Amino acid sequence: MSLGRRNAMTLGAGAIALAATGGAVPPVSAAETGQAERGPAVPSDAELARSLPGGFTSRHAEVNGVRLHYVSGGSGEPLVLLPGWPQTWWEYRKVMPALAARYRVIVVDLRGMGGSGKPASGYDKKTMARDVRELVRALGHDRVNIAGHDVGAMIAFSFAVNHPEATRRLALLDVTHPDDSYYEFRMLPQPGQAFFPWWFAFNQVQGLPEQLVSGRSRYLVDWIFDYLLVDKSAIGDRDRAVYAKAYSSPDAVRGGNSWYQTFGQDIEDHRTYGKVTAPTLGLAHSAFHPRMNQVLPTQATDVRVAELTGTGHYFVEERPAAVVGHLTGFFG
Repeated sequence: MSLGRRNAMTLGAGAIALAATGGAVPPVSAAETGQAERGPAVPSDAELARSLPGGFTSRHAEVNGVRLHYVSGGSGEPLVLLPGWPQTWWEYRKVMPALAARYRVIVVDLRGMGGSGKPASGYDKKTMARDVRELVRALGHDRVNIAGHDVGAMIAFSFAVNHPEATRRLALLDVTHPDDSYYEFRMLPQPGQAFFPWWFAFNQVQGLPEQLVSGRSRYLVDWIFDYLLVDKSAIGDRDRAVYAKAYSSPDAVRGGNSWYQTFGQDIEDHRTYGKVTAPTLGLAHSAFHPRMNQVLPTQATDVRVAELTGTGHYFVEERPAAVVGHLTGFFG
């Protein structure tokens, strides 16, 4: 049975096509679907960086065998910000100008993300923390404040526990490092279960996500944000287009998947870690706050945990003023 290529514009149709042909499904172009990657034109990273107050610039550095993209601006003590999935450095756009008034802000696209390289390996959080450590050194900094959201929080934690000499203070936004409890995520949601992270399993699959999502990433981006935001307008059409473009190619989808596919190694590494000794802030929205409050004191020696109400997982964009207040109050 022949399937029209236009029918492959959804994830479900893509799966049917794959089963029917027994081979790879090529990404569907915008011309073929009329809207596969809908949305406004996306400026370059350099143009986006220049659009923010604070003298921000977009640059690259070769460190730890990978080319990392980063955006920096402001002056003062260095503050490293690490984004999460499915985002890029642009996640911090609403807080960067205010933070740049007090700190030298360095926002990094992780290995596999945005303008950074997407090698075949090295996506365990210890290696990715080494990426950031070598970038910090290349930029001439001995010690930094560091904050991460989502996957970025995992890497920020790994940075602090593996490189204590380089860590002044640590902030984890809404996620803790993978540990044995990650094996307890349910395959099926229980009735009434508010949070069902199906993408943890989806991103574990080898090869198939690239075939289904490439050229259609806007569908995934919109679904994730609409599911995990309280105010869906907090991440607007242009912002979603920025993120969709960043995850539109097979290599980009694979890079993001790889952060999840290495959770097993991350859990093994976590078993060998002691506690973070740097002062640590956990910032979480209401649904995750109880877990953050329970777990973080077992992972660090000097901990404070704060709750953000009226927001979802992407609170850097949903409640930027509150995030700035907590970060400046903590980092000083």
